[in-house]
Amino acid sequence: MIRLIAALALLLAASPALADEMRPVAIQFEQLNETNWRLGWRQPIASAADERGAVPQLPAACALAGPVERDMAPLAVVGRAPVVCTGSVAGQRLGWPAFPGQGEAILRVAPRERPVQVHRLTPEEPYATITARPGAVQVWRSYFAIGVDHILAGWDHLLFVIALVLLVRRPWPVVKAATAFTLAHSLTLAAVTLGFAGIRQDVVEALIALSIVFLAVEIARGARGTLTQRLPWLVAFAFGLLHGFGFAGALREIGLPEGEVPAALVSFNIGVEAGQLLVVTAVLAALALLRRIRPADEPLVLRAAAYPVGIVGAYWLIERIAA
Repeated sequence: MIRLIAALALLLAASPALADEMRPVAIQFEQLNETNWRLGWRQPIASAADERGAVPQLPAACALAGPVERDMAPLAVVGRAPVVCTGSVAGQRLGWPAFPGQGEAILRVAPRERPVQVHRLTPEEPYATITARPGAVQVWRSYFAIGVDHILAGWDHLLFVIALVLLVRRPWPVVKAATAFTLAHSLTLAAVTLGFAGIRQDVVEALIALSIVFLAVEIARGARGTLTQRLPWLVAFAFGLLHGFGFAGALREIGLPEGEVPAALVSFNIGVEAGQLLVVTAVLAALALLRRIRPADEPLVLRAAAYPVGIVGAYWLIERIAA
């Protein structure tokens, strides 16, 4: 078990930058007037081998009307190009063919004087059919999948959930703490998305890293007299408010479809919770197995696990403060 914890430490320490850079490709297709559209995209770059010249595949009725421009952002390529379309693009397909090395793409289509629609593209389904008006089923399906992907690919949120379960350990207190965390981040996610609250995203990201360090220290101490140990649901609620700002930042980058904002918001949040539930269940199962085969080693294993969690959280904290 100690070897397993050491391997986990090496894995997390080797990939700390993944907390912020595991983002989907973002594609924006916006209509300017009767025939002119604007195409833009942001492609994360994970390594020097990644394709940098990829361009979204346009609908059959559309063609580039000028040169493709590209700028290099930190760990990403930002592209844009003018497009001319003859007639309606409804019923036609738009996609991202350059999926090697990329997990998914979020396509946002904004026809003039009609609702915005959002589609999730994957290597299995790299194209989406543009609809005349986005249906509720399409919105629910897309934003649910986006929510699941965000929690499972967002290492900082994921590590916080893991640390919370390691701190609480017992199933019923874990359920109460997870419920408090869910309620809290749902409140701030809704408040920010609907325009009632907001915090600078760089400050939020630094504070999220600090929350991970805080939980790691509490796990390593192993004391039962602290507020976190006595009332873990209260601490989970407080940090959940903070993490909700982080979820809102990701959702703001993706955008919300006009006319379907409540459905998109609720389905995204349900997707986040589904992903979170998978993580909580897996960690509880691992702890149950440990108690079954090596019950005497549980305190030692938990304290050992606190160190890689704390080291990665501290790295992110310093990195984000410096940035």
